[in-house]
Amino acid sequence: MGGVALDDGPSGVNAPDGGWGWAVLFGCFVITGFSYAFPKAVSVFVKELMREFGVGYRDTAWVSSIILAMLYGSGPLCSVLVNRFGCRPVMMVGGIFASTGMILAAFSTNIIHIYLCTGVITGLGLALNFQPSLIMLNRYFSEKRPLANGLAAAGSPVALCCLSPLGQVLQYYYGWRGGFLILGGILLNCCACGALMRPLTAPKKADTPGHEDSQEPAPKAKAKVQLLDFSVFRDRGFVIYTVAASIMVLGLFVPPLFVVSYAKELGNEDTKSALLLAILGLVDIFARPTCGIIAGLKWVRPHCVYLFSFALVFNGITDLIGSQSKDYASLVVFCIFFGISYGMVGALQFEVLMAIVGTQKFSSAIGLVLLMEAIAVLVGPPSAGQLLDYTKNYMFVFLLAGTEVVLSAFVLAICNFLFIKKKPAQTEAALEAGQTAAELEHLSKTSREEPQRANGDTENQEEQRRSMAQDDPEGSTPTEAFQQDRHAQNGAVSSNPETNL
Repeated sequence: MGGVALDDGPSGVNAPDGGWGWAVLFGCFVITGFSYAFPKAVSVFVKELMREFGVGYRDTAWVSSIILAMLYGSGPLCSVLVNRFGCRPVMMVGGIFASTGMILAAFSTNIIHIYLCTGVITGLGLALNFQPSLIMLNRYFSEKRPLANGLAAAGSPVALCCLSPLGQVLQYYYGWRGGFLILGGILLNCCACGALMRPLTAPKKADTPGHEDSQEPAPKAKAKVQLLDFSVFRDRGFVIYTVAASIMVLGLFVPPLFVVSYAKELGNEDTKSALLLAILGLVDIFARPTCGIIAGLKWVRPHCVYLFSFALVFNGITDLIGSQSKDYASLVVFCIFFGISYGMVGALQFEVLMAIVGTQKFSSAIGLVLLMEAIAVLVGPPSAGQLLDYTKNYMFVFLLAGTEVVLSAFVLAICNFLFIKKKPAQTEAALEAGQTAAELEHLSKTSREEPQRANGDTENQEEQRRSMAQDDPEGSTPTEAFQQDRHAQNGAVSSNPETNL
């Protein structure tokens, strides 16, 4: 492997649930913020790009769409690279890509250059950071994993609240080219976050002769590691989750994209309308860690899939009710409840996937899931925009989004209830319990048979003595019989002491 320390989750290492894991959590918090908030932060420069290159809203909107498509669509590639080289080097290279893309975009002469530099290169760099950070978070936390996922997911609204105002300030003082250069420098922090992803190593053992022998098969085990494990599709839970997540993404991101324009359509000012996203993001910040704490409770965690389904139903119903908003106050209420439900979904979506596939297959599973979601991301918002162009009514857009999210919740909950009644852990526990019961029954039988065997041995010994007495009518003792045998073996005639003169 060229001296690279692979962090492929050795079987002898338990998740520390703390320690250096908090540094990993901080790095994942920053990376999640960059990955989800950066496409929205770039949209601040839309008007400047339109004036610079003489294009319209449709052309500039492709920049954010390409970033999101790369973030999701590069999932399998990230899985292969992580399984080949480990999380830390992949993230550091991804940070260089993300920064380089923004710096090159500052020297663009047409919108196509923006697509290639900001969309493809920066989007790929963010993807190479986002997925490995989640993989490392899964390896460092087990008991506290729901809380860790909630805290890491909170990086998205926090970064959105910071990067959007920062983008406006940079555009005002330095223009879009200077702003892209500075944002490119900020993205170099992805390399620092990647350096925090220290691989877990097995505890050192004392040097013993048997220890060297136990280390010999290790190279063979590494050679069998698959770069992309498609066996996850054999898991019905993973297939159900993938289908439900793909349906969910069709409508999940639509309301935040249209709520500001919806408020403007109702006659509100631009500043007042933009405040709705700030309200949504503020509620989202507190909803994600709170949901992570709730999901980590002992009586909730085994049913985390159904909690995720409830969050989806909550989000979808919020969209359906919000479609009937007629004034600014009703939109504020909608953003509050949408922020709560959106935060719950963000905190639980990867926690549920981790619980379904486990640590060993998570790197491949998340890559394949993100690939399927990338297709839905490219279909969902554009189809909602086309519906808006056709109907000229935001109500139908929110109704469509809410219906898609609620449908995903029913697919996840009902299919999980019908087809996955017993978890593998429960089956193993049942097997272990059955084995223990069998062992106890065997021991009890053995304890009952031992006295019987002892009595049988005593009776057999008595019978043997009786038969020996019958064979020797002169009444020779066992000692005399032994002497006779010895004499016979030596070719001598044995004599009886009683008849010996």
